[in-house]
Amino acid sequence: MGTVESQDGTRIAFDEHGPADAPAVVHVYGATAHRAVQPSPSEIAGAAGGALRVIVFDRRGRGASGDTQPYEVRREIEDIAALIAHAGGRAVLLGESSGAVLALEAARAGLPVDGVVMFEPPFVVDDQRPPVPADYLPRLDALLAEDRREEALKLFTVESVGIPEEYLGGMTAMPTWEPAIRVAPTLRYDGRVMAGLMAGDPAPLRRYAGVTVPVLVLVGEQTFPFLKPAAAAIAEVLPKGELLEIPTENHTLTPQAVAPPLREFLSAQNR
Repeated sequence: MGTVESQDGTRIAFDEHGPADAPAVVHVYGATAHRAVQPSPSEIAGAAGGALRVIVFDRRGRGASGDTQPYEVRREIEDIAALIAHAGGRAVLLGESSGAVLALEAARAGLPVDGVVMFEPPFVVDDQRPPVPADYLPRLDALLAEDRREEALKLFTVESVGIPEEYLGGMTAMPTWEPAIRVAPTLRYDGRVMAGLMAGDPAPLRRYAGVTVPVLVLVGEQTFPFLKPAAAAIAEVLPKGELLEIPTENHTLTPQAVAPPLREFLSAQNR
């Protein structure tokens, strides 16, 4: 365990796994996830047989990391930059869900990355699910300004994740619900990472056409239907994009499924 200091002075907490001389992977969580509630990505290093050095961190506002205000997406990119510097100056980024998009934004910003592995970026590029409403972020901000965290989490679950409202009762009874309420203010951050990218149109993805590092886009065979065209669309836009479907997997990243393609991806970059 350790911390790095981001450009604005925010302390970012991380764990490190695997040999110090192995290729570095910085893992970027999706919405609400942090080390205390989702430690399994730390097992990626073990699943890779010691071939990877995996750095797993709490995004700002979650877990043991700080949360200097005001928030901007570039601040999270600076957090990733500090972790890459800790890793020795270069790394591959592994991002899941909205964290995959943040990782791609870091590459677009010119951080010294050798590649990006995106696990199920949640773009909405067609009509297989409703688009995120244009007023989603203002309504989310208003709820959080009044500290109505659970209502904000429900709004995110229905309108951003796309879970039908009738399933909320079952979700609120799950053990992951209360920890998610505690970090609900950070939903504003993921909302800004994804702003304009969940409207049912693939055109905004063209902003990533200038990302020239290799990018592997992973999608589960049994995931939400809208995520498959999303993965295909971003892989097509990227100059060095590659799409890989993982058999039997869904929107939950499992180390055993991700480690083999991740290890192969890093091996290809180091040849």
